[in-house]
Amino acid sequence: MSDRNPRVERSESRGLWRPPDGGRSNHQADRPIAGLVRGAEIASDVTLDADVCVIGSGPGGAVTASRLADAGAKVVVLEEGGYHTRKDFKMREDIAYPELYQEHANRATEDLSISILQGRSVGGGTTVNWTTSFRTPEATLALWRERFGLSGMTPAALAPHFDEVEKRLSIHQVTLDEVNENNRVLWDGARKLGLSVDLLHRNTNGCVHSGYCGMGCPVNAKQSMFLTYLPDAAEKGARLYADCRVLRLIPDAKGEQIVSAEAEVLDAATDRPNGKRVTVRAKRFVVSGGAINTPALLLRSKLPDPHGRLGKRTWLHPVVAMPALFEKRIDAFYGAPQSVSSHHFIERPGKVGFFLEAAPLHPMLGALALPGFGAGHRRAMDDLPKTATLIALLRDGFLESEEGGTVGLKADGGRRVAIRYPLQEVHHEAMREAMKALARIAFAAGARSVATLHEPGLTLSSEKDLSKIDEAPLGPNRIAVFTAHQMGGCAMGNDARTSVVDARLRHHHLRNLWVVDGSVFPTSLGVNPQESIMGVASWAAAQLAAS
Repeated sequence: MSDRNPRVERSESRGLWRPPDGGRSNHQADRPIAGLVRGAEIASDVTLDADVCVIGSGPGGAVTASRLADAGAKVVVLEEGGYHTRKDFKMREDIAYPELYQEHANRATEDLSISILQGRSVGGGTTVNWTTSFRTPEATLALWRERFGLSGMTPAALAPHFDEVEKRLSIHQVTLDEVNENNRVLWDGARKLGLSVDLLHRNTNGCVHSGYCGMGCPVNAKQSMFLTYLPDAAEKGARLYADCRVLRLIPDAKGEQIVSAEAEVLDAATDRPNGKRVTVRAKRFVVSGGAINTPALLLRSKLPDPHGRLGKRTWLHPVVAMPALFEKRIDAFYGAPQSVSSHHFIERPGKVGFFLEAAPLHPMLGALALPGFGAGHRRAMDDLPKTATLIALLRDGFLESEEGGTVGLKADGGRRVAIRYPLQEVHHEAMREAMKALARIAFAAGARSVATLHEPGLTLSSEKDLSKIDEAPLGPNRIAVFTAHQMGGCAMGNDARTSVVDARLRHHHLRNLWVVDGSVFPTSLGVNPQESIMGVASWAAAQLAAS
């Protein structure tokens, strides 16, 4: 089979490629969200009444809101981020990062050792993620059942929910023809080495392979929440308020249940409070702010936490990356960002496992990530079109010795979060082995050289140089580490002494509060989390609706 993409024309003179028809036939019309209210439209303080208040409109909140609205509940959704559609997606990093990411894509751990990419808009991470979709692995569910007593977490119980999500979002496996050169490095190199490798599933419909998924899909091919489950919910009567940052949840006098949620309205231009407030009084509350913002909100609200579990056991799938230089053009900034993965190294008994994927490399991200200073960095940027980027993601939380990281509040009244994630030797060992695996794959695929993101960086010319990886120091800011997958912090479990919510995601100490997002996962997943969050949200919402 040809290794070129027949759906794409390339202009060799300009180094660009585009869909043969300019993508016009694939453009899907915007599907408006009925009754959407933006911050600029809120002229005075507002008090709303609802059956259910959902906080957050990402994969957990959107699916939950849709399910509950469909069951007849009066639903109000509060979202901190703004509402953006394809006309706002300019395919420019300098616009997308401030508009669509938490802290303008500058969120990081307290010691600045791990960069955290996390979506912030109507639709949450589904607006900016790279479309990779996995069901929760059986090995992960089995561990949760065995170690945390989550007997309901079975493939059979979740299957109908995954089935529906996959149908609604057009999740399908890509073909080899759709694999760009960047992902093809992982495919070809792994196969030459005899490593298991698979084609990924993506939630797209009419993808034109522009490569700009992380900046918002310019043709509405990515089936994000703002195109699917949020309009679904709105058509059943749900109301969505954008630009509304929830400050706190207010419990009753006895501290047994939540009576209201208080939000401040943000000015979309400045991202600062404009003085207006939105208060929602509801019978039930669902927090779906994600694995960092959800525990932060519960901490800020000073809700019952007698065993100090809020924000504990936070998991990040810590990522190390390896840029590889080729003689040919790779153009890692074009094409489907992710279409190939390998879980060959996910099971490493007694050690931290890891899985392999490719990552797009756009100019601004490349400028931040590629090693070197001055002339060396300039050369690396000159070589950007010929650079492939492979990544390894650590499956953290599977070893009983791992406690993960923590989410807390900074000393500014709790407005900002403090994220800590101390990497241990078990993680450093996995990083070294992962970098060696990535280097071998790149060389097998024909790379001229492979670099690490150590400081100072290492350049490997062949497999004979792999020992340099063992010799290079690891630690905070000695190597660049990233994460786009945040999990944990409000773990589910039967034992209130070790978890925040029960096996059905209801808060152990507040009878009308549920948490439905990636924060409830007691370990990381070992796969990209968006579909797992949606499937678990659908499962939990069905039980909540029945009540």
